[in-house]
Amino acid sequence: MKHRIVVLGAGYAGAYAAGILARRLSPADTEITVVNAEPDFVQRMRLHQLASGREIEAPKLADVFAGTGIRLRLARVTAVDPERQVVAVADADGGGELGYDTLLHALGSHVADHGVPGVAEHAFDIAGRPSALRLREHLDSLGRRGEGGRVLVVGDGLTGIEAAAEIAESRPGLSVSLLARGELSARLSAGARSHLRQVYDRLGVTVLEHTSVEAVEATRVLCADGTALASDATVWTAGFTANPIAAAGGLEVTGNGRIVVDRTMRSVSHPNVYAAGDSAYAIGDNGRPLPMSCGSAGYTGRQAVDAIVGRLTGGKVANTKLVYTHNYITLGQRDGILQLVDDEGQAKPKYSGGRKPAWIKERINRIALWASSHPTFGLPKRMHRLAAAPDASAENAVSYARDASAENAVSYARDASAENAVSYARDASAENAVSYARDASAENAVPYAPDASAENAVPYTPDAPAPAEKALA
Repeated sequence: MKHRIVVLGAGYAGAYAAGILARRLSPADTEITVVNAEPDFVQRMRLHQLASGREIEAPKLADVFAGTGIRLRLARVTAVDPERQVVAVADADGGGELGYDTLLHALGSHVADHGVPGVAEHAFDIAGRPSALRLREHLDSLGRRGEGGRVLVVGDGLTGIEAAAEIAESRPGLSVSLLARGELSARLSAGARSHLRQVYDRLGVTVLEHTSVEAVEATRVLCADGTALASDATVWTAGFTANPIAAAGGLEVTGNGRIVVDRTMRSVSHPNVYAAGDSAYAIGDNGRPLPMSCGSAGYTGRQAVDAIVGRLTGGKVANTKLVYTHNYITLGQRDGILQLVDDEGQAKPKYSGGRKPAWIKERINRIALWASSHPTFGLPKRMHRLAAAPDASAENAVSYARDASAENAVSYARDASAENAVSYARDASAENAVSYARDASAENAVPYAPDASAENAVPYTPDAPAPAEKALA
């Protein structure tokens, strides 16, 4: 009987990992199924652009996986039962159950309302393609009124920062305001914050700092200080949380639903379950949790693949790098910020502001799309046969504390020796994509703060006027 690998989710992490597994494991021994609710690949980093009115490419997953041997099941995951090793799904035909021997959980995240009344009923979000399109339609209707409209973006994480700038630039007839609980974008360096304020001034974005939201209503937002702010479109970007299915199934998770994994992305509670992307609570090489981000999706997806292949074929499990070094933030079509980050996850004084960061991020977005749409391109053609008895035990000497705190979450061997190093083809493969920052990588594409996983970059038009670029300060 073939070893059944089921991948839940076909976003940056799931599509990427499934393609590599299909290329590296022999179809004589394995059967790979990807389950996804939507038929298209979603460029989550561009959803703020989609909401603002731009046309964003959405390749069909059937085309993405054509010729790979991967089975695509278009269905919504309703439950995971790790004890029975089955996944329950619902589709137009009523659904059913899928059995698995190895599960890769990559269902991603969705917007977190933090229990604020009215968010689910009255606020818009850009955490998924359907919700981004709903916001787009609403903004179109405001434009057709001919009277302008008031857009209130709640949250000053990277998602909120980018959404406010994109909406203001794309729809100048609307009045855009951004609410921040503290100082605007306190995670950025002083220089980067100054650049952000200058861009917002140019775009006409009003910033309301030290403002907490108590409730959201259809036409206004109620603040903790008693202020009522009128709003024709409230865009909620105040954080993200993982899909709740893992917690409901009994997997060990953090408070926001992320699956607690070891250094190889294996669940600490169920050894035949792996997690990648926003679903995984993974500790980076700096000893801190990786943020929800496209960049983290690339790193955790690759590590999960290496672990699955290594264990199923009886080989060594390589440790891939898990890093978080900087953020790219786009501010409309021709401006942006590159913010360097230290080992503690704090902003370094150095930053770059202006046209170049937006240009680089656009290239990163394009490479991320191409790599996700060609998951097996450039990979070694040799497929590995499975070992006689794949090890599914909870070995590998990974010791984790169970309180999931940043300090105690993980204790693992730090061995980065040659025997654990990863051997990859150095061509333009989807597995390696391209190296980040200087040569614009999909694999490393932008680590984000935990409350800001899904936006970014606008195409740059070389001959269009742009603000002066600030050199790396």
